[in-house]
Amino acid sequence: MQSRADQTHPLFGGALSAVLPHSAKDTSELREIPDNQEVFVHEHTDQSLIVELVEYQSQVENEDAARYHFEDIAGSNKALEPDAFEVTSVVPLSKSELSLSDCSSAWMLTGTQCVSKFNEEARNSVTLHLGLFRLPQFSTDVLITFNDPQRISPDSSSAASAETHRQPWTVQDFQHLLQTLTLHNPGLFG
Repeated sequence: MQSRADQTHPLFGGALSAVLPHSAKDTSELREIPDNQEVFVHEHTDQSLIVELVEYQSQVENEDAARYHFEDIAGSNKALEPDAFEVTSVVPLSKSELSLSDCSSAWMLTGTQCVSKFNEEARNSVTLHLGLFRLPQFSTDVLITFNDPQRISPDSSSAASAETHRQPWTVQDFQHLLQTLTLHNPGLFG
């Protein structure tokens, strides 16, 4: 197993923090990112992590909220047609193992989506791991998404990085990020 430098990384100006996997590069250094997101890419693969603050969805509860957000992401990825997305598991995260104890519940969803990058025609099969932290007291759901490409189309702009899977991130890396997410300043939520 690779060694992990358990160094916390500030998120949203230090209002949150978490331990990021090795080789995580902040994409805000490369392009503009919405204010409600922190986006990181693996330096040597096509994997990415997105930490996102979204409106609390009171009309859906528990694991249905994770499915709701997964389907919302599928819509953003233009992956809503039949067979373009599938949920394979949704499991609760034990609050006793989480640093973010303020959440009412936490969930991890795993699924697949068939997506294209940058509005390309080529479609890639991506395993999507979604961590959901429900914070109704702040009218916020915190989503953490780990995009892990499984099959890259040869016509995709991602095809070049598909050959360079040096030390890719693992589900264990993602779970460690979820477990170490910490809230330092509730003022982040307004």
